[in-house]
Amino acid sequence: MKRIGLFLFHFTLQEALSCLFPVCIFLLLGLSQIVAIPGLPRYDLLLIACLAVQVVMIKTGLETKDELKVITLFHLIGLMLEIFKVHMGSWSYPEAAYSKVFGVPLYSGFMYASVASYICQAWRRLDLAVVRWPRNWATIPLGAMIYLNFFTHHFVADIRWYLTAAIFLLFWRTRVGFTVNRERFSMPLVLSFFLIGFFIWVAENIATLLGAWQYPNQRDSWQLVHVSKISSWFLLVIVSFIIVAQLKQIKTATQRHVPDYRSNA
Repeated sequence: MKRIGLFLFHFTLQEALSCLFPVCIFLLLGLSQIVAIPGLPRYDLLLIACLAVQVVMIKTGLETKDELKVITLFHLIGLMLEIFKVHMGSWSYPEAAYSKVFGVPLYSGFMYASVASYICQAWRRLDLAVVRWPRNWATIPLGAMIYLNFFTHHFVADIRWYLTAAIFLLFWRTRVGFTVNRERFSMPLVLSFFLIGFFIWVAENIATLLGAWQYPNQRDSWQLVHVSKISSWFLLVIVSFIIVAQLKQIKTATQRHVPDYRSNA
């Protein structure tokens, strides 16, 4: 029993540290509801605050420069998706702001970046290792199709369930290993995708309650985000994981081919 308690303590601690950036965003959303700066719209205040958090995390070593590059990439990917979804009426940002681009405040990209931040931090802190990762010729097109489906389902059939079936077929043998208190554990990778997607859905409910964005059915009063959104986050987590995994493969391959000139010194 003591061993289980110790495991849960260390696992919770590492998960909490990995979620530091997302937690900061939620705190900022809550504070921005009660703290106002005259002449500075709430969305602009959130943008400045998110940038400040990133600076602090880099300066204190809580985040590496490589992780910052990944987060910046996800900010751009998320911003493109946000602009399209807002244009299609999927949700909205009703408050005014100077930092809005096509109706989307720039701080919104950080909410996607926070997912990447969690994956990168957890990968480093829990020493993640993926076993039986599928070939790139299968994972990269699948990730691209998932991302494109977020756009194309507004015009043609939504194929998310076909993509979900493809995910189970492709990753059914893949497991992710992680270290907690110097002990190794593993779990099916698809299960980890679902768990992350579920907790993001929980976080999404908190975020909409705090006015981060607004779905059409929440215009008159706040309502629970539909459970079908879990499937959307499940798919988005997979895209995020595939991108991070590919970037790590590229970095590893690059390091292997860079000669160490220090040995000649």
